[in-house]
Amino acid sequence: MDKKENKTRLAKKLGISRGMLYYQPKREISDEEIKSLILSVMDKHKAYGHKRVALELSRNKKQILRVMKKFGLKPQRRRKHPIKPDDLGKEPVQFQNLIKNICPIQPNVVWVGDFTYINFQDKFFYLSTVMDLFTREIVGWSFSNSHNSKLVVEAFNEAKIKTNKLPAYFHSDQGSEYDSEEYLTLVQNQGVKVSMSKKSSPWENGYQESFYSNFKMELGDTERYESLGQLIEAISLQIYYYNNDRIHTKLKTSPTKFRLQRTREYLFKERGT
Repeated sequence: MDKKENKTRLAKKLGISRGMLYYQPKREISDEEIKSLILSVMDKHKAYGHKRVALELSRNKKQILRVMKKFGLKPQRRRKHPIKPDDLGKEPVQFQNLIKNICPIQPNVVWVGDFTYINFQDKFFYLSTVMDLFTREIVGWSFSNSHNSKLVVEAFNEAKIKTNKLPAYFHSDQGSEYDSEEYLTLVQNQGVKVSMSKKSSPWENGYQESFYSNFKMELGDTERYESLGQLIEAISLQIYYYNNDRIHTKLKTSPTKFRLQRTREYLFKERGT
């Protein structure tokens, strides 16, 4: 009688499945070992809190939070979004927030735009980005030494070229760049509805606010770059990292992976019908 038959008879006698005889309990991992795993993740993803670390390690978030608290492990702190002094005394525009009750279920329904400043070698430069609200993916960006209508127009045009699509809505704050004739003419002539946050209500464009808060912190000290070209390359790589590698807490994966996953699900559903 071979070993397989022996185990079958023994399992039957004990009233259990044969697989139970092969079962080996998992070894309990120590807090020190978990700490080491957490540090390896935080070394690559410096802004990750316990939720993202847990997703990266496929472990329970309560366990990760407990170990992080035990050893005092904290992500890098976010920076506050800068105030735009030029817009403080500006009269409110006529555009309303059209997306506050919209929850897109596919890409290219709502794009949101904003820009931030980056200090480099005692000069201010400006980064403008366009985010798809459904995927949270940065679909377009531009960089300039001036914050004007051209800055936001170039970001919009890059998003259009990259996606080969136009959104139903484009949302922004009421900054003069987004209230400019050049920008409004470009967007409205292509059938895109203009949506804007209420004046002095940055939370109505919190998607971009949150992105820049983490982005600038993870980009780090810009003075370590020797040239403007190196800084722009670093910005490009950081946007790539955000889109492709960085776990978004809401999506439970990176924006690009989320988009590809949803696209596959949509195609599978279409073929099934």
